[in-house]
Amino acid sequence: MSGPFHAESTTDEVLAGVDLSGKRVLVTGVSAGLGVETARSLAAHGAQVVGAVRDLAKAKQATAHVAAEAANGGGLELIELDLASLASVRACADALMADGRPIDVVIANAGVMATPLSRTADGFEMQFGTNHLGHFVLVNRIAGLIPEGGRLVNVSSAGHRFSDVDLDDPNFEHTEYEPWAGYGRSKTANILFAVEFDRRCRSRGVRAAALHPGGIQTELARHIDGKAIEERINQINAQLAAEGRPPFRFKTIPQGAATSVWAGFVADADEVGGRYCENCHVSDFTDMPTSAMSEGVRPYALDPERAKALWAKSEEMVGEKF
Repeated sequence: MSGPFHAESTTDEVLAGVDLSGKRVLVTGVSAGLGVETARSLAAHGAQVVGAVRDLAKAKQATAHVAAEAANGGGLELIELDLASLASVRACADALMADGRPIDVVIANAGVMATPLSRTADGFEMQFGTNHLGHFVLVNRIAGLIPEGGRLVNVSSAGHRFSDVDLDDPNFEHTEYEPWAGYGRSKTANILFAVEFDRRCRSRGVRAAALHPGGIQTELARHIDGKAIEERINQINAQLAAEGRPPFRFKTIPQGAATSVWAGFVADADEVGGRYCENCHVSDFTDMPTSAMSEGVRPYALDPERAKALWAKSEEMVGEKF
């Protein structure tokens, strides 16, 4: 059953009655926020979770409670992964392939947001390189471990509505850099990657979806000034009030991670495959401004031809064919 769930549903509500014993799940970014909660909820329902993290010491401390809450054979192991370094990404993928155990679901959760202009170890713009290209290489290198019935879940954002990908200048080498534009490009890329991965893999019973977790207060906002966030929320609330709608409320972390576990384990594969989800349901197209905090996905983010073009550009950038 895929519902009824909504914006305030939590991970435990979504997974109520679901036995994940025997399932193995790779979750990136299991050192804070949504990643930790995703790992906790899955292990508590019997899954063996592999948490891929940049800082192993930080992750061990942040996930100390996961083992205590694990049940039905569930548990958590950690593996090192720096998505801003393709050498690290490839080493992580090689270790997983050498281990050889199936990975039923990959939840590509890690990411950065609105960073100052900077470059990854390989020279990519930081947000596009980390949020998209790092996951693109990791997932494709381990795709053979995902069995029939498996899924890829890409954590994107309503921020995809800020901007489409720019396949002519993905690294802002000729375009003036703006942090939110960079974030929007990377989050659109997360969706387009899921669209093309789903097209390529559905014939063998593997599906992919992307999602917006909602507005949550986590470490993701560490590059954003607190006053700027407050001003942004005031603007949103003024717009919502003008529309006769209630004010914006942040989700709790368990509410924010709910759509990830819903898309990975509860929703029907044909319902979410190649789609964009939020609030534990599949979203419709929209042309509403992002600041309105309304639901919906931009048509360019689900464009299959755009998805194919991004895949080809990504292969060119990372120097690998998949």
